[in-house]
Amino acid sequence: MRALRKTEPGPGLTMVDLPEPGTGPLDVKIRVLRAGICGTDLHILAWDSSAEAMCDTVPFTPGHEFYGEVVEVGVDVTDVRVGDRVSGEGHVVCGTCRNCRAGRKQMCIRTRSVGVQRDGAFAEYVVIPHFNVWVHEHDGGTELISPELGALFDPFGNAVHTTLKFSIIGEDVLITGAGPIGQMAVAVARHAGARYVAVTDIAPHRLAMAEDSGADATIDVSSTRIRHAQAELGMREGFDVGLEISGQPRALQEMIENMNHGGKISLLGLPSQSFEIDWTMVVTRMLTLQGIYGREMYETWNAMSAMLTSSPALRTKVTRTVTDVIPAADFARGYEVARTGDGGKVLLDWENLG
Repeated sequence: MRALRKTEPGPGLTMVDLPEPGTGPLDVKIRVLRAGICGTDLHILAWDSSAEAMCDTVPFTPGHEFYGEVVEVGVDVTDVRVGDRVSGEGHVVCGTCRNCRAGRKQMCIRTRSVGVQRDGAFAEYVVIPHFNVWVHEHDGGTELISPELGALFDPFGNAVHTTLKFSIIGEDVLITGAGPIGQMAVAVARHAGARYVAVTDIAPHRLAMAEDSGADATIDVSSTRIRHAQAELGMREGFDVGLEISGQPRALQEMIENMNHGGKISLLGLPSQSFEIDWTMVVTRMLTLQGIYGREMYETWNAMSAMLTSSPALRTKVTRTVTDVIPAADFARGYEVARTGDGGKVLLDWENLG
């Protein structure tokens, strides 16, 4: 099979020929149709300090956001069938630590990530445990989840987990970061009943995409402050819920400054370094800050499947975050588009390698 491989420590990736992976008794082999490029993959390509810290074995195949078709199941697998159309949960957990045994598998202390610490989905075939396979529903034989939408379930799950961590019905929501996950968070917040949804970024094209997803206010923070948008919306108090997706220090601080007393903040963005915030404001305004990592296994998956299969409008909004589907053989172009941030979500097409 063809696979995009990190062959040695250092910058770059190489398309190589490999034997198809074997399938253990509890494993599922999936023919990859689409796979998304995310920030982690950009770190792996560059082989920066973040990649060196994450990746403990080289060579390996990156890629963890994918959609495909099941072609083989292990002898002990009973819940997945050949021919199923599926996405995959990228966090492979131990099942035996305290959190796993308590049902908090997303908090497993021994998590191994697909495409980081084990071979991933930038290949014609990927093998993952059956527990990590999410089978998509049909509607009388009609595929409700397209290959493009199915490849978004990992980042869409991040958006759903972040957005729905706190109740947002009737609340005013501030989202910092209008990349693909921020755009999905806008759509989820609107779908779930938020009153006003405001989004910040410094890229006009991303703010325009966030507006298309349903944002009431889009704020270019290179020239405008959040408080001005609050006034334009007619808000008398601060935001009730904040979703920090950018990982930018100034974004979190300005979010804190514009929260209502008792406000709640979900933190998904990963900063590149440590930074200070005004903790006095956090304390005196009685704010709640909640870290978010990945998806709740599998409550988030149930929630996003229910929302998408029941709402054609939401399916359209989420799918619109994909701006480029590029043949996998042209992966260098796909990575460059993703790196510049000039578009939205970039997918590699493994069904039509090119």
